[in-house]
This record gives sequence, structure tokens and C-alpha cells, in this order.
Amino acid sequence: MTNRQATCRCGNLIIHTRGEPVRVSICHCLACQKRTGSVFGMQARFPLDAVTIEGQSREYAQAGDSGAVARFRFCGDCGATVCWESDGVPGFVTVAVGAFADPGFPPPQVSVYEERKHSWLGLPDEMEHFD
Repeated sequence: MTNRQATCRCGNLIIHTRGEPVRVSICHCLACQKRTGSVFGMQARFPLDAVTIEGQSREYAQAGDSGAVARFRFCGDCGATVCWESDGVPGFVTVAVGAFADPGFPPPQVSVYEERKHSWLGLPDEMEHFD
């Protein structure tokens, strides 16, 4: 079984995952763009029972473009968002792929909210694409 660790920038908030993610995706919604400071967010979804969270975190709840509320956990010291849970996807924890700091992490299979995708960004054709 694959075990991975994701952390905030300062290392005070640590997420341990067991097994492979059930989904790795890219999201182009405006909320993800603002949350990451990038042109998209990339995340990996794990079953709740495959995730252990260590350290202190703060929480920020926000409704996404789908209308579902997500509760984001971020480090109170360095401010990095590491994971979140969404009312729209109960029973799962979503972890920011960048928090794993692993260039060998599995690639995304899905790209969502592509109507908000930056026009210069190219993605593989073999991915699932959703507007």
C-alpha cells in the first residue's frame, strides 16, 4: 500500500494518506484560482478513513461554483491550504497535490470548469474534460 505525506509550507500541518487517490483532478473554477494564486487547483481525493491529520489547523468554509460548501483546512502559521472536505462529496478528504511536494505523484485524470480555463493552457486529450 502506498503511504504519502502532505504538509503545509512550515510543516506544522501534516496529512498522511494510505493507498492511491480515488481521483486526481484539475479545477479551473474562479474559487480555486483565487485559493491557489494559480490558474487552476490540482487535488487528490481520498476516502476519509485513509487520511490522518496531524497538527493545528484553521478552517475556512466557502460555497464553490457547484453550490456545495467546502471546509478548507489551512495552517494558522504559514497560511497554506492543505486539505478540505466538501458537502458535495461526503466521506472523502481532498488534498492539494502540491502539498505532497512529489513530482512523481499520479497525473490528473479529470479537468473541470474548463469554461474558466485560461486559453493558453494546454492539457492532455486523454483526460476527461468538463465545462
